[in-house]
Amino acid sequence: MITSMKSMLDHASENNYAVMAVNCVSMEILRAIIDAAEEQHSPIIVNISPRQFKAHAPLELIVPMYTSYAASASVPIALNLDHGQSYEDITKALRLGFTSVMFDGSTLPFEKNIEYTRIIRSLSREYACSLEAELGHVGVAAEGDDETNALYTDVDEAVQFIQQTQVDCLAVAIGTAHGSYPKGKKPKIDFNRLKELKEALKIPLVLHGGSGAGEENIRRAVQLGINKINVCTDLFNHGREALRTALTETPHIDLMDLQHVSQLAMKDYIKNYIAMIGSSNRYDYDVSKAKALD
Repeated sequence: MITSMKSMLDHASENNYAVMAVNCVSMEILRAIIDAAEEQHSPIIVNISPRQFKAHAPLELIVPMYTSYAASASVPIALNLDHGQSYEDITKALRLGFTSVMFDGSTLPFEKNIEYTRIIRSLSREYACSLEAELGHVGVAAEGDDETNALYTDVDEAVQFIQQTQVDCLAVAIGTAHGSYPKGKKPKIDFNRLKELKEALKIPLVLHGGSGAGEENIRRAVQLGINKINVCTDLFNHGREALRTALTETPHIDLMDLQHVSQLAMKDYIKNYIAMIGSSNRYDYDVSKAKALD
């Protein structure tokens, strides 16, 4: 069933677990996501970013596939625009059937981020969709942005931001970054800051840049209040390595069979991640409330 993220993440926040948000650019990834969620009896979020749909998966083509498959699923599925920055991209996603959007104003001055987030909030409410925003800036792992404390979310600013925007969830910068970290490195997460943010805001919090963060970091982040975790790089790498292994072991494998190998490997990865963040067997929250925003 297709829902927004609001009731899904509110339930996660109230019950101290997280929902996986998986970036998707193909049928194989979509089937891996939804099949894993159904087998784990878990809500899940399907993500796609403007960079991804402009480079590889045009929204007009991929959204009908998302909605047709998600509508028949037995668990709650939210369709979320990840890192929307332009009004055009966000309105297009809403018009085509997304149930949630993220407005990423994290590189804007604080007041501008509030101003633009409020505009997108009004727009999202016209479509009965939930809204995620970002304060602080989750940068790029390869550039060392995870170690730049100046980019971290300030607690006092976050309180003001939520009061003025009333967004449904907030992506916070606490020491993770997008993409792959240098070999052997694990990010150092500011758990004290996370605890302070959760206690001050009392809303669902989002972790971007979860790939490569390590199981111990992820589990602790969930314990302290993270309720949505975006996963892209690790999953894509996992699917690629399954393809590499299959081609090495069976060089003449049929393309369709090769794609299926990757799909099954990604499904198993997602199932394990769902279990790690505590969202297994969480599908039975009141989904009647998930179909409309409070």
